[in-house]
Amino acid sequence: MQTIIDYFSTIPSAHRTLILVGGITIFWLIENAFPLFNFKYRRWHHAGINIFFTLTTIIVNFCLAFILLRVADWSYQNNFGILQWLPEMPIGIYTIIGLLLLDLIGAYLVHLIEHKLKLFWRFHLIHHTDTWIDTTTANRHHPGESVIRFVFTSLGVVLVGSPMWMVFLYQTLSVVATQFNHANIALPKKVDLFLSYFIVSPDMHKVHHHYLMPYTDSNYGNIFSIWDRLFGTFMVLPREEIVYGVDTHLQPEEHNNLKNLLKIPFQKKK
Repeated sequence: MQTIIDYFSTIPSAHRTLILVGGITIFWLIENAFPLFNFKYRRWHHAGINIFFTLTTIIVNFCLAFILLRVADWSYQNNFGILQWLPEMPIGIYTIIGLLLLDLIGAYLVHLIEHKLKLFWRFHLIHHTDTWIDTTTANRHHPGESVIRFVFTSLGVVLVGSPMWMVFLYQTLSVVATQFNHANIALPKKVDLFLSYFIVSPDMHKVHHHYLMPYTDSNYGNIFSIWDRLFGTFMVLPREEIVYGVDTHLQPEEHNNLKNLLKIPFQKKK
């Protein structure tokens, strides 16, 4: 465990980039070999749009990274945050608790709020307009949404009182998890079901991308599935019945055009 702590305490930016690119590449290859759905689409054009949004997410996080460092340092220096107030315990249990809490605030909570607040939804909508969900969809976030998510990540760091090595570990796991649960892959149903009791599995998350309510407002989790099960937002829909997208943006010129996607948050509501 100490080796992991030491590594993520000083993880180079190049390594974090390699994990992101490597994850997309691996799941991309698996999708090609064992697809869940055989999409009829311009795969490279679709990937290009989503990779653009991935790059903008990276830029936003890079530009605001100093805030994350400051709040983590402030929490440590002032002995503030849930982890700081817990009694001494084995480092493994301490890490699991920290990761669960970071996932609750920095992923589940912000995702739930994005669906409930109209202003936030206008930015998050870009992610849901994708009608060809694959691993590149994982970071299909409007730059405005990237800022919103960064704010909640910082809030999570303060409230949880997590050290920076844990933040970097969480972000790394988060990247891989979201690439995995968005990937256009078909795990054996029993395997997917088993995984869904612990983590957000592909079938579980794809329910969230069904184009009709109430499924769109369900399964908000990112890494851990416990929060959806605990707060009653867990839903099941057979993979064969899932249709991706949002019923307000089903035309290609609406969901497969980069210029329009950037404008969506500022367009008049249909």
